[in-house]
Amino acid sequence: MPPSPTRQLCEFLAEFRLSDVPTPVVERTKDLFLDWIASAIAGKDAPAITKLQSFASAMGPAEGRAEVLVDRRRTSPWFAALVNGAASHVVEQDDVHNGSVLHPGAVVFPAVLAAAQQEGHDGAALLTAAIAGYEAGIRIGEYMGRSHYRVFHTTGTVGTLAAAAGVAKLYGLDADGFNQAFGSAGTQAAGLWEFLRDAADSKQLHTAKAAANGLMAAWLAREGFTGARRILEGDQGMAAGMSSDADPARLTDGLGSRWATAETSFKFFASCRHTHPAADALKALMQREELAPQRIARVVAHVHQGAIDVLGPVVNPKTIHQAKFSMGTVLGLVAWHGHAGLLEFETHALGDPRVAAFRERVTMVRDDEVDTAYPRQWIGRVTVETDDGRTLHGRVDVPKGDPGNTLSRDELEAKAGQLAAFRQGADETEIRRIIARVWALEQADSVADWLPPAARSEQNRQQR
Repeated sequence: MPPSPTRQLCEFLAEFRLSDVPTPVVERTKDLFLDWIASAIAGKDAPAITKLQSFASAMGPAEGRAEVLVDRRRTSPWFAALVNGAASHVVEQDDVHNGSVLHPGAVVFPAVLAAAQQEGHDGAALLTAAIAGYEAGIRIGEYMGRSHYRVFHTTGTVGTLAAAAGVAKLYGLDADGFNQAFGSAGTQAAGLWEFLRDAADSKQLHTAKAAANGLMAAWLAREGFTGARRILEGDQGMAAGMSSDADPARLTDGLGSRWATAETSFKFFASCRHTHPAADALKALMQREELAPQRIARVVAHVHQGAIDVLGPVVNPKTIHQAKFSMGTVLGLVAWHGHAGLLEFETHALGDPRVAAFRERVTMVRDDEVDTAYPRQWIGRVTVETDDGRTLHGRVDVPKGDPGNTLSRDELEAKAGQLAAFRQGADETEIRRIIARVWALEQADSVADWLPPAARSEQNRQQR
């Protein structure tokens, strides 16, 4: 009998080395790491994050080797992964892979960085582990299919296995060890979309627990703790309970030749990725037609069903974070303020009556072409009716941030600077130092101390 798809995936993950990975993929992984660490720093002082920090302070050790980026404390790897995983997801600027509808960075990097700091690994080991986490998570997300995403937040569920794969690679586990780690990770996989209706903080808990529990699953596998070997495809496994269209072939698609890590997209807008294609299309249409926002009477966003499932429940957003899941709010910010970035959300998403009025003029409709292309391709289409009776159409086939329309390193550096400055999570000198370190990560002897500890940082600021 040939090995199962899960076993083939485990064997690949255990056996590949950084030297096997094409240079462009390694370079893209560094891009993704910079994007992640800056997103985590931007989570400083977000209400949901401060509550998780309080939990970590009360329940976790007061010192350790693993770094909590938002408060510069040092603690155990599990608690560092928990807080960093939540912090990197809260401002909605972290990466996303289209085909799996997974935010890999927010779950993989918190786990592998915390484990690497605890174990004293170098930059090359961190990169290798991150690639393993991305390759596993993306393929498992694709395997679980579109039906899974309708109810389950894939980053919370599949993300637990992605984090486990990254840490298992860092620990040097063999194929059986990966299999055991997947078993323990999969049985903990959770994350439901219901929170969107209540403006609840659960989305941050999803990434927090996925990162921390994935790390725990790999640690336990290293100790010989066993997990279900068929956690993905077994009769009572993840697909059986969480999917109706699982495709085992996706687990092994192009192993060793297709590096899914490089397919990951960066976020240009600070909102749910489902809003980005339409926002890009509206922005392009307004520029092309030199159309002022007050001339827009109605907007129809032509979307895939997944966008309706996720964004549809948000009718009247009550918080800034919930507004990031409101198609009308995002399009209103783009129309009236030219962008839907961090500052636009903070300043205008809830307080600008023009944005609120624009939101009421936006509707979403399922479009057959857009839905058929999804999730492989996220097409942006809008129809705009003007106050003088015209009907205009906008379309973007490759939204800003996708691999075919990616952010350059200059743009990523600028984005990192904006994220660091957002809540003064890092000053300009600190973020420039982080950027330089990331670009040379494969040569780094250590991945410790990305930011100085809190007491030393405050002393440095007073001296300046």
